[in-house]
Amino acid sequence: MDCNRVFVSKVKRLTIVFTLLIAFLSIKIDTFAQVDSAVVPVDSVLADSAHAAVGEHGAAGHEEKKFEPTAVIMEHIADSHMWHLWGHTSFPLPVILYTPSGLELFSSANFHHGEHDYNGKFNNYRLEEDHIKVVGANGKIDEEASKTVLDFSITKNIAAMFVAILLILIVFISVAGAYKRRVGKAPKGLQSFIEPVIVFVRDDIAKPNIGHKYAKFMPYLLTIFFFILFNNLLGLVPIFPGGANVTGNIALTFVMALGTLLIVNLNGNKYYWKHIFLPDVPFWLWPLMVVVEVVGIISKPFALMVRLFANITAGHIIVLSLISLIFIFETLAIAPVSVAFVIFMDILELLVAFLQAFIFTLLTALFIGMAVEEHH
Repeated sequence: MDCNRVFVSKVKRLTIVFTLLIAFLSIKIDTFAQVDSAVVPVDSVLADSAHAAVGEHGAAGHEEKKFEPTAVIMEHIADSHMWHLWGHTSFPLPVILYTPSGLELFSSANFHHGEHDYNGKFNNYRLEEDHIKVVGANGKIDEEASKTVLDFSITKNIAAMFVAILLILIVFISVAGAYKRRVGKAPKGLQSFIEPVIVFVRDDIAKPNIGHKYAKFMPYLLTIFFFILFNNLLGLVPIFPGGANVTGNIALTFVMALGTLLIVNLNGNKYYWKHIFLPDVPFWLWPLMVVVEVVGIISKPFALMVRLFANITAGHIIVLSLISLIFIFETLAIAPVSVAFVIFMDILELLVAFLQAFIFTLLTALFIGMAVEEHH
């Protein structure tokens, strides 16, 4: 049985179902919007009449705040200066600002969830859409002064990355200690779980794509594989210390792609560079081929960066969109369907967590192999 064909078929079916669901949702939202626009004038007239008759403020009641799924979703996938735990409880994170006057250090709790400004040593600061701005003497944001402030704060994504690094260190220091204590013995416990993964990266990723020089690059390949995997898995956990969109942050994927770019090109042999700058083509085609090859040097890691960022972020958005259906329709009748889709998507995201770590590592090994390949 062709498992790949079955998997592709399942994904296509899921895509069609989800597209129809979104289309249905869009129609319902437009319908509700039209109804609201028709009702608002009537409500306004009734409210004004009641206010005139009674003569008291608030007789018309308070307008119920509408649920905005876009704002909620963007808030969850974006970075933040606070780590939300539950309800209205958040864990404040350290704010580190470098200003022309000096270094500012304080807790994000001073902003009180963005409701208050903080008077620092050198400036007055305000948290606006999770960006720290300088407030002028007139009480308004000073954009020019804000541009001179460099934000090196420990944000939610950075804190989550440190948590993942700590877990990786604990796991691999424990496994390394087990190997030292159990020399010549069969793997046991955590050791028996990690060893097949390491062997898989070595035998199915590094050796086939890099060749006999694979050992030199194994530390880097193992590091990026487990770093992506741990962060992907933690991102699927809805409560602390999970829930952060680390690998869905394009700044992180950019740095990882940049690391691959440097390792590939710094280890490229003379045949690699000759293929780029002196390709075996007719002389009139040479200028075009050089441009194409140079663009290829940049486009390969760029594809790594965008692929990881887009797949992880899309997964978070889909799950949050499905949960938002309950609050958009304001009925529990949609809850069973929504929860069922969320559970299915979480299972699929579990596969994607491993798959994206594998693809990033595989393509990195492939690019390295192309750079160190000997001429035959």
